[in-house]
Amino acid sequence: MTGSDPSLSAIMSERRQLINLAYRLLGSLADAEDVVQDTYARWYAMSREEQDAIDNPAAWLTKVASRICLDLLRSARARRERYVGEWVPEPVPDQAEWLGDQPGGDPADRVTLDESVNMAFLVLLDSMTPAERVAFILHDVFRYPFPEVAEIVGRTPAACRQLASSARRRISTAQSPTAPTKQQAEIVRDFKAAWAAKDIQTLITLLDPDVVAIGDGGGVVTAAPHPVHGGTQVAQYFADLVDRAHGLVVLERTVNGQPGLVIQREGVTETVIAFDVADDRIKHIWAVRNPEKLRPWTT
Repeated sequence: MTGSDPSLSAIMSERRQLINLAYRLLGSLADAEDVVQDTYARWYAMSREEQDAIDNPAAWLTKVASRICLDLLRSARARRERYVGEWVPEPVPDQAEWLGDQPGGDPADRVTLDESVNMAFLVLLDSMTPAERVAFILHDVFRYPFPEVAEIVGRTPAACRQLASSARRRISTAQSPTAPTKQQAEIVRDFKAAWAAKDIQTLITLLDPDVVAIGDGGGVVTAAPHPVHGGTQVAQYFADLVDRAHGLVVLERTVNGQPGLVIQREGVTETVIAFDVADDRIKHIWAVRNPEKLRPWTT
């Protein structure tokens, strides 16, 4: 029992931190859970003497989990080539809507939501090399010093500093200033209303002229096979979906810490939509429909 073993309690207290780290590194809560399970399995595979010889078990767990994530990121390219359609990071709900408090859930699995898990940021992370992503997340998000990052990545501290710097440049080049949350919520609410009314002209005014909409069905359910580009095209695409929306309910929900929409049928979540809002316009829309990525949303 954790209550009678202080060392075991200390080890298990790292679980949430590891989930948060692995989710940011992989963009998949399911994969993050597997990584943490594998990390603990490696810890408990050691003898008590081997465990006692580790001065900082928390640092050991972080190092092992990060290395497992790095290996997964390096193999992700091959896995993505087998993925059907577009791949979008797995969305997570706000803690208030999380189902960890219900039977079968684990509150320790909750992902702490901040700007480092909004969908636009995760998509940017996915464009980085594995080493860039790990160096940047460990140093800039979790504040690990570069000598420790170097041990995990297998590079020199100077090389890791360059990797993190390169990642920062990617982000500053690609990322637009995010609109305040209240403003985002108003725009998403207006989008929802115009969508329901099939008001294409209003939809166009809410969309950036260069907006991109991406659907992820994973080959399991239908989704747009390719990104839809342009305000007029995206507005028309969503308006056309209304005719197939019988029995569906669209709810305003927090998706990865920002205003989004959830589509349900008879209480079951079928689609989670995340938005990137900047300069009073919607610049990106990500609609995740793959059921395997919607487990935390299923009621």
